[in-house]
Amino acid sequence: MHDLSVPPDAAVSHAADLVRSARRGASPSPQIKSFFDEETFTVSYVVRDPGSKACAIIDSVLDYDAASGRTAERSADAVIDYVRTEGLEVAWQLETHAHADHLSAAPYLKDALGGSLAIGQNILRVQEVFGKLFNAGSDFARDGRQFDHLFQDGERFAIGGLEAIA
Repeated sequence: MHDLSVPPDAAVSHAADLVRSARRGASPSPQIKSFFDEETFTVSYVVRDPGSKACAIIDSVLDYDAASGRTAERSADAVIDYVRTEGLEVAWQLETHAHADHLSAAPYLKDALGGSLAIGQNILRVQEVFGKLFNAGSDFARDGRQFDHLFQDGERFAIGGLEAIA
C-alpha cells in the first residue's frame, strides 16, 4: 500500500499532469495498438504520436516453444506488418522490465524496423543478480551494452511530438 504522507516525486507529478492534459484535449493523446500473446498471456504495444508517423514498440514478444526449445517470430511479425501498413517510423524499442514471462523480440524488431533499444538503468542490477545466479561467466555483459539507452528514473524523452517519462 502506498504511503500517502510521502509526496510523489517530480517525475510522477509531471507524468500525472501530462495525462490530465491529454484527457482534457490540451495536449496530444497517444494512439495505442495492442498485441495480445495468448501463449505467454502478455501484451505488446505500438504507441504512436497522432501528429506524426513516430512510434514506439513496447515489450515485444518473441515466440518460444518450451517443448522444442525453439523460437519463432509470429508475434513480432504481426507488429512489423502493422508498423509497415500504417507507414510508421519506429523511434524506440522499449522494454519496461526484464521479462521472466516471455522472450523479447526487440533485437529482431530493431533489425527490421529500427529504433533505439532502451530500458531503465536498474537493468544493471538485474543483470548482475541473474548473471551470478545462472553462472553466466564473464561472457555475459553486465553493463547494459545490449541496449542503446539506459533511462534514468524520471528521464524525459519523445516519441515524435509526444512527451514521455521513464
